[in-house]
Amino acid sequence: MSLIVQKYGGTSVGSTDRIRNVARRVAHYRREGHQLVVVVSAMSGETNRLLGLAKELSASPDPREQDVVAATGEQVTIGLLAIALNDMGIPAKSYTGGQVRVLTDSAFTKARILDIEQAAMRRDLDAGTVVVVAGFQGVDREGNLTTLGRGGSDTSAVALAAALGADECQIYTDVDGVYTTDPRIVPEARRLDTITFEEMLELASQGSKVLQIRSVEFAGKYLVKLRVMSSFEDPESSGPGTLITFEENDSMEQAIISGIAFNRDEARILMMGVDDRPGIAYAILGPVAAANIDVDMIVQNIGASGQTDISFTVHRSEYRKALDVLEHERGKTFQCREIKGDDRIAKVSVVGIGMRSHTGLAAKMFKALADEGINIQMISTSEIKIAVVIDEKYLELAVRVLHKAFELEKGPA
Repeated sequence: MSLIVQKYGGTSVGSTDRIRNVARRVAHYRREGHQLVVVVSAMSGETNRLLGLAKELSASPDPREQDVVAATGEQVTIGLLAIALNDMGIPAKSYTGGQVRVLTDSAFTKARILDIEQAAMRRDLDAGTVVVVAGFQGVDREGNLTTLGRGGSDTSAVALAAALGADECQIYTDVDGVYTTDPRIVPEARRLDTITFEEMLELASQGSKVLQIRSVEFAGKYLVKLRVMSSFEDPESSGPGTLITFEENDSMEQAIISGIAFNRDEARILMMGVDDRPGIAYAILGPVAAANIDVDMIVQNIGASGQTDISFTVHRSEYRKALDVLEHERGKTFQCREIKGDDRIAKVSVVGIGMRSHTGLAAKMFKALADEGINIQMISTSEIKIAVVIDEKYLELAVRVLHKAFELEKGPA
C-alpha cells in the first residue's frame, strides 16, 4: 500500500461531470489499496471570476480581503468532490488550508508555506478515509487566510507530499505529461517520458505552465517523486505521464535540448543615463524588491561617458507598480535621464542538460531567429538555458522556428 498525493487542476474539476470523473479515478486508486490525499484547485475560470468581482469594487483591492475572496473557489471544489466520493461509497473528508493548518507567512496573494500539521490527516488516512484538501491556500500565525499565488495548488500538493512522506505526488492536468513545448502552438511537440528536476525548474521559471515553479523547487528540495499525468484518460489504461527525476542517469532521454518554454506576461523597463557608480544597481532594484516585485532578467550596459543604462524585466501585472516605485525614488536614491518601458514583450527559452557538453547552441538559436527577422532585445543564459526577450507579436513564430531548428519532434536518437 502506497501513500499518494494527487492534485487536480481547474480544468480537471471544471464541472460536476468532471468532478465525478475525478472521483472515479480517486476511487480506482483507493480500491487498489492506496492511501490518498487529493488536492484540488477551484473550478476552471472561478478564480478569475472572483478576482474580477473584487476589481469591480476596487482598482487595487486590499490584499488580505482579496485572499479571502479568492480562496472560496477551492472550498467549493473540495466539498463537491467529497460529496461525490461519499456517494460512491468511498469515505472522504474535506479540509480547507486553514483546517489542515497549512501555516504560511503573511505575504498576501503570494504567501510561502512554513509548516504543515499532519495529525488530523494521518488519523483520517489510517481510518481509510480519502483526505480532500483545498490547494492554493493556508493561514498565517495570526489566523489570516492567505493564498500562494496563481498555480499555488501545485505547491500545496508537493508540500503535503513532502510533509507526509508520500510515495509519489501525481499532478493531473489537461495534458498527459510534459511536452517539448506547448502542443497548441507546435502540433508536433512530443511528450517526454522523463525530465530532470533541474530542467523542469528552468522550464517552469521560463514560463512553462505545466507546473508552478515553487512546486518544482519544493519537490527538488524534499526529494518528492513527481509525475505529471492527464485527468481525462481512463485510469485503467492511462499512460505513465512524465516522471520528473532527481538526477541524470543513463536510461534517460539524452536530448541536447529538452524543451522550449515561453512567457507572454513580461514587461521591460529601461533606465537610461544612470550614474555609473558602486551601488547603483541596488539603489534602483532595492526599492523594487522592497515593493515585493519580482525582477527576472537584468542587463547593464556601461558607457564611456560615466553613465550606464540598466534594463530589467518584471511580470506584466507588476509593470505599472514598478514604474511608480522608480518614479518615486528618482532623484532620491538615484538619478537618471529617462525611464522607459514596454509591456508588450515576451520571453522564449531553450532548456536542456545537454548544453553542458555541446557548443554552438546559442549561435544556432540566434541564427534561427535572425532568419525569420526576429530581433532579440535581451539575452540571459545559464548552464542549461538560453533565454531571449523579443517583441510579443513574434512569440509563436519564434517557438515554432526553434522547435524545428533543434528537431525536438524527433526525440532522442
